[in-house]
This record gives sequence, structure tokens and C-alpha cells, in this order.
Amino acid sequence: MDRREVLSEAARRKLFLSPEALEIVMSNHQPMAFLGNVLNALSGNSMFVTREDVLSCLEGDTPAFVSEPEIRPAVRTRSDIKVVPGTDITGNSTCEGTVDDFARYFKSRYTILRRIIERNHRFGQAMPIDHAMSLDREVRVVGMIVSKKVTDNKNLILELEDDEGGACNVLISNNSPHINKVYVTDQVIGVIGKPVRRPEKGSDGRERRGLISATEIVNPDVPESNRWQRSDSTSVVGFLSDVHIGSYTFLEKNWRKMIDWLKENSEAMGLEYIVLPGDVVDGVGIFPGQEEELDINSVYKQYDALAEYLKEVPDHIQMVIHPGNHDACRPAEPQPALDKRFLSKFDSNVIMTGNPINLEIEGRRILSYHGRSIDDWISSVQQLTYEDPIAVMRQMITMRHLAPVYGLRTALAPEKKDYMAIETAPDIFVSGHVHGAGFEEYRGIRLINASTWQAQTEYQKMHNFNPQPGIMPLVHLGSGHVRMMDFMKE
Repeated sequence: MDRREVLSEAARRKLFLSPEALEIVMSNHQPMAFLGNVLNALSGNSMFVTREDVLSCLEGDTPAFVSEPEIRPAVRTRSDIKVVPGTDITGNSTCEGTVDDFARYFKSRYTILRRIIERNHRFGQAMPIDHAMSLDREVRVVGMIVSKKVTDNKNLILELEDDEGGACNVLISNNSPHINKVYVTDQVIGVIGKPVRRPEKGSDGRERRGLISATEIVNPDVPESNRWQRSDSTSVVGFLSDVHIGSYTFLEKNWRKMIDWLKENSEAMGLEYIVLPGDVVDGVGIFPGQEEELDINSVYKQYDALAEYLKEVPDHIQMVIHPGNHDACRPAEPQPALDKRFLSKFDSNVIMTGNPINLEIEGRRILSYHGRSIDDWISSVQQLTYEDPIAVMRQMITMRHLAPVYGLRTALAPEKKDYMAIETAPDIFVSGHVHGAGFEEYRGIRLINASTWQAQTEYQKMHNFNPQPGIMPLVHLGSGHVRMMDFMKE
């Protein structure tokens, strides 16, 4: 029970509780019911409820009202916000870097994404690649891309493997509508086509893979029919990514402008939740020469400062924080929640989780991922750029994976389950990392890149990258309406 609710009920009856009276009421296991008994027992001309007024109600009736003081947990959760079970690596990491770990990790990815592909009404049940290559008819196989190459006549050849050790090449002709799709290594796809060459040994004694001529490539995408289903929720969720407390380029003036706006408007508009998708502090030793750009050169003090800034957020707002690549956490993804040694100063309305994380808020599923792998997507796929992070997020949804390519800049821990696979389509998908701001609806999903609270850094100037700071995306959980609040404007 929240103190505000108790005080509001008293105020509704034009009564005011002294601090001592409030403490006694809150110590009861049913404070609102107890309050009703206290207020009903008061004389009609009383306005102020004192400690003595409350104690007088207890005389002779202790068993009915007195209870042991409630022990409040350090991190409080509410019934309308929860971490979706099985989506947080915190406390569940098992990887040791063994060969078995890697085999289990890729098997998990393959299994999750194959099931999604097989649910596609255009695809159906897949068969093992080895069996498919023995048939002389249309086949359906699911495999992981091992390599890709473009032939001299501009056809595309994908080398595919399945979970049973079967392998084949897939030919996508240069006039196919699927030739311009994005393909990356370690991506899982479905293939509909006909075998045109069976496995055989060449003149050099080496085995040549069988070849399937593809008529259709099926991604584990969200169905085109997927839509945002309106609900009766009146709540709003906001997003504050890449705060970078500790950097001398932290935009404190604009942050405080946002806090003032929250104090004035959040309750009336139903803003009940804020998610902070990583890089909440600037960290220490993240890149060479970083110490020259720090205003706070201790990571402990950076988190202490963040805790103080967040105490200014109105108490009714529940916050969720997960790490990014600048935070004091293992760099390999998925990342567990921040260690407790950094959290002593945070209030109880802050929930700490791993990265990525799936949240359920008032019936809406929110996938929050800091977005470190955006770097890998842009380096691997020519048509993707830092100027359009939403396009990268569309590819993540299309492939149902946040970081499909293994072995690039984003370190991936081979856990027994692939936490980077998007097993269930979210209602809202938010990321940060690239300090951009934007949103788009893709097949009913609100895709949001959640800005930053750091001005342009020296590194960004060198690379002619212009961030879009000081913007807070807001999503109405009932209607799905997105609003981008810009706190950089005067």
C-alpha cells in the first residue's frame, strides 16, 4: 500500500494525518481498512488526526489491527509490470566457453526460429536437408546460413546447414524477388524450392554440396496481419536511453527541464513507467582517452549520481534499468543486471534487469535492448546506416534476432538458450546505443530508437556523426500513440 493512497483517502474526507499517525497506520498489514476505522471513530469536528487518535482506536482491539511492521524489499515490483519469465539472463548464466556450450547455443537459436518459420501458413513443416536432397519435387527446408557468395552472373548462393548435420547450397537467381533481401551469416531461414543437383564427389575427390533452386525464402518475420490491439489502458510508458552520467557532455540543463515537465504533467497524463535501455552512465576505461571526457571519474560515483537524479522523478513512476556497453557489466551479451554493489543509493521504484529484456506492462509486451549489435548490422549490410537505426531494428524483427552474426564487435556469450532470439513478437521494441531518435510502426509493432542525454562527443565530431539528444519517446499503452517529447527546444 502506498503512503500517497492513504493520505489521499484522508484528504478526500478533509482530514490530515500527522507524521506519527501515518507511521502507525502504515505499520498495519491492512492500512486502508485500518484508516477507515480510525477516521470513522473520530469526532465530527476533528480535522487533524494525531498519534493519540490512532492509538485510541487500538485500545482493547489490538489483535484486529496491530501487525508486525512490513519488511519492504530493496527492489519493489508492482502487479502491473513484470519481467517475462525466461527472458532475463540475470542469475541464469551457465556458459563456460566449451564446445558443447557453442553447440547448445546455436541449436537453441535454430530450434526457436525454425518453429516460428513453420508456423508461417506459406511454409508448413520442414524436412531434414539430407532427406530433401533425395527427392525430385518441391521441398521445404530450414537452415542456418554458413556463407554467401555472388556468382559471375549475379546469382546468389547461400550455404545452408540444419541441426541434423545436413548441408546444401541454395540458389537465388538474379531475377528472383528474393535476391535483394538481406542475408547474413548465422541467420536462420526457410527455403521452398526444388533440388537441382544432388551431393556428389567431384573429379578432385571433394564432395560437392547438393543444390536447391529457391522459389521462395521465408524469414521468421512477424505476420503481415499482426496489429496493435487497442486496450482500455490509460497509462503511458516513456524511454530514456544513453543518459551517460559522468560524461562532461551530459546535458544536465535539458535533463532537469525534462524532470520539471514530469513533475508538472506525468500524473495527469498517466505516465506511470519509464524504461532506461542502457548506457545510463558513461563508465570508466570504455575507450582510449575517455578520462579526458569525464566529469565524474569513478564508476561508483557515477551510479550514485544517477540514483540522485532519478530520485527527482515523481514517486508514482516505476522505472526499469538495464545495462549497455558503457555500464559496469560483462561486455558479452546477454548481459546480467547491474551488480548490487552499485545500487545502494537507488530508490525502491527502480527495477534492475538484464539486457536484453522482455517486460509485460499492463498487458503489453516490451522488448528493450540497448543495441550494441547495431554496429555489426551496419558493418555487415551495405544498405544500413547510423542515420537510420529504425531500418536496422526492422531487420532484427524480420530475422527475429537481435545479433545473428557471431564473432563481430558484439561479444555473444554461448548460453544454453539464445536470449538474443525474439521468440515472441513484442508490442513495443526499443533500443538506444546510436544516440538517434525516431519511431516507426512495423506490422503493428512500435519500433523506437530512444535518443540520448549526451551532447556530441569528440569521437562523434571526428566521424561527423550528429546525435539527436534530449528526446523522450512516450507510448500510450492503450492506443499505441507515440509522442516524441523534445527537451532541447527553448
